[in-house]
Amino acid sequence: MREYSKFYIDGQWVDPATSQTFEVINPATEQVAGTVAQGSAADVDTAVAAARKAFGSWSQSQVGERLDLLRAIQVEYEKRRGDLAAAITEEMGAPASLANSFQVDLGAGHLATAIGALENYSFSEQRGASLVVKEPIGVCGLITPWNWPLNQISIKVFPAIATGCTSILKPSEQSPFSGQIFTEILAAAGVPAGVFNLVQGDGPSVGVPLSAHPDVDMISFTGSTRAGVEIARNAAPTVKRVAQELGGKSPNIILDDADLAASVTSSVLTMMNNSGQTCSAGTRMLVPASRLAEAVAAAKEAAEQITVGDPTGEVAMGPVVSGAQFEKIQALIAKGIDEGATVVTGGPGRPDGLESGYYVKPTIFSDATNEMTIAREEIFGPVLVLLGYNDIEHAVEIANDTEYGLAGYVTGTDMEQARAIARRIRAGSVIINDGFDFAAPFGGYGRSGNGREWGADGFAEYLETKSILGYAPESAAAAG
Repeated sequence: MREYSKFYIDGQWVDPATSQTFEVINPATEQVAGTVAQGSAADVDTAVAAARKAFGSWSQSQVGERLDLLRAIQVEYEKRRGDLAAAITEEMGAPASLANSFQVDLGAGHLATAIGALENYSFSEQRGASLVVKEPIGVCGLITPWNWPLNQISIKVFPAIATGCTSILKPSEQSPFSGQIFTEILAAAGVPAGVFNLVQGDGPSVGVPLSAHPDVDMISFTGSTRAGVEIARNAAPTVKRVAQELGGKSPNIILDDADLAASVTSSVLTMMNNSGQTCSAGTRMLVPASRLAEAVAAAKEAAEQITVGDPTGEVAMGPVVSGAQFEKIQALIAKGIDEGATVVTGGPGRPDGLESGYYVKPTIFSDATNEMTIAREEIFGPVLVLLGYNDIEHAVEIANDTEYGLAGYVTGTDMEQARAIARRIRAGSVIINDGFDFAAPFGGYGRSGNGREWGADGFAEYLETKSILGYAPESAAAAG
């Protein structure tokens, strides 16, 4: 049983303002895995004051000092890989194989990318008679989700440190263990007092006062569109910057020249990864209508190969994160059936042999239209909708018929055609024939958010632009 009773504020592990705690449920067992201190507005005030005090000196630190800190964090991070992975499996149900690899690797990858970006980043340039400088925006409130906890923490904390900002992190109350260990890593690396602070808690108790705080200059949030709207409302009176990465309902266009069976199989396995709890997952698979039956058969076979069970064992998929998430997914599966879609495999209820734990069957729907609820709402579970298209124009039309715009996928052998289609998809990231790039900016169009994270582009969210006039070349100034 884990017990985390202190917050990290101003370089110290401190007692919270109140004695309240919250329980963390292991989604595989439905049993309490630990307790964590519940923060309050008073804790937010203390953390913001510490960050504001530290900003004066950290904002003036040299790039070399920031690089030294990030490299020290890198050393400590490697020491705690096993601890981080175990925490993620316990708190949100990621299979041990996934937690020990990609879940932890993402944090390490973003840290290495931030170091590389900072080594080559220019914080000033002369344009004509002006010097244009990039300065740290100030105190940043960082609110992260539970589904890829280290990924989301890393793409906020490391750019904030690299650009000279100070921050307060509020991890999801559903995955707080990894956030606590991450903070232990930064403390061991010698992060200066107040540069990074941790306050645990839920949205109403910590997220709201952090978003609304007059001494917070920026909020960076990853999560649902619904929560993002509320955060923006809370931040609006103080006109602080709000950067958001929100929901998605991403299209996956498989072209007629692709190896259909192989492409469908790969796409199903990728989409079901992390129990389908990925905002950029390709949850709408678009295939040529003339080959829909072939695609349905391949998707069914792929989904039925996915092993589901105890995430500490040798399985491909564990539970979803919580009882509330389980019930939401079940309701949307039922909605799909009620609206006339066909369950190819999976469907309501738990997989056979799993009587407890928040396990969901890998589910494939066919005979669906893009107007159905299951094709429009973000389910955030292992549920895939197959849709047929008549031609390329029709495929692009379906792909863009969504209020979201986080990601898109195109699979085919004609690269010129695939690239042309990718350019027409209204989304922040479009992946052709798989691929992954830590340096590529990530973010969404429409209700999928605003701003970009990852790599050097992620630095921009934490910087203000200042023009200083008076830098005309001496020859020009003398002539004047």
